[in-house]
Amino acid sequence: MHEGKISLYVCGITVYDYCHIGHARVLVAFDAITRYLRSQGWDVNYVRNITDIDDKILSRAAENKEQYTSLTGRMIDAMHADERALGVLAPDHEPRATDHIDDILSMVQSLVDNHYAYRADNGDVYYRIKRFPEYGKLSNKNPDELLAGARVDVDEAKEDPRDFVLWKVAGEAETGWDSPWGRGRPGWHIECSAMSTCLLGETFDIHGGGPDLPFPHHENEIAQSEAATGKPFVHYWMHAGAVRVDDEKMSKSLNNFFTIREVLEKYHPEVVRYFLLSSHYRSPINYSENNLIEARQGLERFYQALRGFAKVAPTPLTELMQSDYYHRFTVAMDDDFNTREAFSAMYDLVRELNTVAKNNNDQAQRLAADLKALGGILGLLEVDPAGFLQGGGTAAHSTDEHKDEQIELLIAEREQAKKNKDYAGADAIRAQLKSQGVVLEDSREGTRWRRV
Repeated sequence: MHEGKISLYVCGITVYDYCHIGHARVLVAFDAITRYLRSQGWDVNYVRNITDIDDKILSRAAENKEQYTSLTGRMIDAMHADERALGVLAPDHEPRATDHIDDILSMVQSLVDNHYAYRADNGDVYYRIKRFPEYGKLSNKNPDELLAGARVDVDEAKEDPRDFVLWKVAGEAETGWDSPWGRGRPGWHIECSAMSTCLLGETFDIHGGGPDLPFPHHENEIAQSEAATGKPFVHYWMHAGAVRVDDEKMSKSLNNFFTIREVLEKYHPEVVRYFLLSSHYRSPINYSENNLIEARQGLERFYQALRGFAKVAPTPLTELMQSDYYHRFTVAMDDDFNTREAFSAMYDLVRELNTVAKNNNDQAQRLAADLKALGGILGLLEVDPAGFLQGGGTAAHSTDEHKDEQIELLIAEREQAKKNKDYAGADAIRAQLKSQGVVLEDSREGTRWRRV
């Protein structure tokens, strides 16, 4: 490790389809982690790769009757749009597998030269697991038990059923690149080892990814990287928890598979982001209607407290560090990035803000500025409070200006009815709006409204 610097590599998306809510969990989790580390003065070099050559990609492109590069180009653009919507900042480097074929070939050659890999009779190049006695150290799997459960397909020529492919042979009509072992394309695991080593060095600080990656992907990365370099691969491993849907595994076959863009058609992006951060990043999280409604209500508490403070700028970090709430927030985040506990500190700040806002405007403004600053560290509380509340935390209502105008007209009618002492008429308008999910809040400054 280098003082003041952190090197971070996260396994990214295989771009053959739109990103789903499980991808969003990984993207948002490591975005929040990176934001926090930078807020604490760390110089983070964040690398997140794109897998743009893969059997799934080639199969989908063939189904679509299009070039695979056309498919991956569209899906990468869609992924970037989803990230921007969720407030996910771009990584410092976003390498693509097809741009690092030479690095991949060099690493495979090193493994072949040192007898950690071999070219089989079918033309594929495999990694020899038996040459790496520490195989299984990340996932705590016993290599002998893996051997007992492994099998060899009839078209493979592995020395050992546990061996995994580094370079796959390709026919003349197939997508491929020239190599010392014939025309082919890289296996999935080798690309991450080659790209991370190229951009971060032979040993780097943190490697992250999704819940399904410790075995075999990351286990294979360790084996091939450490065999190629003779050095430790990674200091710390971090894996985001799985997303379940209504307490079931997300699967297209169960008809409970949701893309990010489908979710954002229904919920405001900050609601989705808040939901994904409301549990510890390593914990499983359950995607359900009730949990999204709960997330919306939680985020509304912040925005209700900030209503009336839209023009207040977030507190600069040098001043924010004097706050007891900031101290509690950082204690939580320093404990393995516990965003759930960090939110708890922010809720306590909201309670004090709501109390003092009635009598001490200067103190209330300071607390509102602190709340915005803490939210900003996590990529939240970055939209206009009134606009968020009037949108009801949903994507559908947030841009419906026509409905907003109708609500404002009804509020004006209610104000006139009150002036005319037609209190029954005023109450009828309030009830009408409430039946439409619009709550009115009367104050000395006038009537405000929000959706629920």
